[in-house]
Amino acid sequence: MEKLMNILMEIDSSIAWDKEEKLIDDRIMDSFMVISLISELEDQFQIEIDASEIIPENLNSVNAMWRMITKLQES
Repeated sequence: MEKLMNILMEIDSSIAWDKEEKLIDDRIMDSFMVISLISELEDQFQIEIDASEIIPENLNSVNAMWRMITKLQES
């Protein structure tokens, strides 16, 4: 989780990542941020994130992102 938080802080340190629950729904993250995030997650966690995984349910919060990461690492 710490590695995920570091990635998010590099993308934008002004966002309270650990408090936000609607990063996509409230448009806190724009499409460029999402693309940057996906690329970093794939590199740092050695996972492949299919387009079908890039949905608000998986990206609205840090916890949702972490669940997606751990699920993809297990598969």
